[in-house]
Amino acid sequence: MLIILSALLEAMAAQAQRDHPIETCGVIAGAVGSKLPTRLIPMRNAAQSETFFRFDPQEQLRVWREMEVRDEEPKVIYHSHTASLAYPSREDVLYAAEPDVHYVILSSAPGAGAALRSFRIVGGRVTEESIRVVERYVAAVATQ
Repeated sequence: MLIILSALLEAMAAQAQRDHPIETCGVIAGAVGSKLPTRLIPMRNAAQSETFFRFDPQEQLRVWREMEVRDEEPKVIYHSHTASLAYPSREDVLYAAEPDVHYVILSSAPGAGAALRSFRIVGGRVTEESIRVVERYVAAVATQ
């Protein structure tokens, strides 16, 4: 289960609106060892595509180094689908390289239904997970 602050979801949605019709993308970091995502890091879609996203390698290296310095790690990798459902594409599954990360997809496609979904992608296997949205984290949530 992904437990996430409503403010982070709102920021992702706002970024997706700004970037539309290009797929948006980014990372949400959290403290090493914690399960809670806390800091949204918008990233540029180097593919500049309406149907695919790719992190710019130099930007990704900079962001991952910054997380390391801050004693953080990626908790969520997110992107939008502007023309399809919020479900991992073949390319999304192929490039999913972080087994401990929640992959969140926001869909702005007409008739997309569930516009935001979270998945675990490990070894090419996609598993949808529930999302619990909270206004703030409390100590009990941190251990779940």
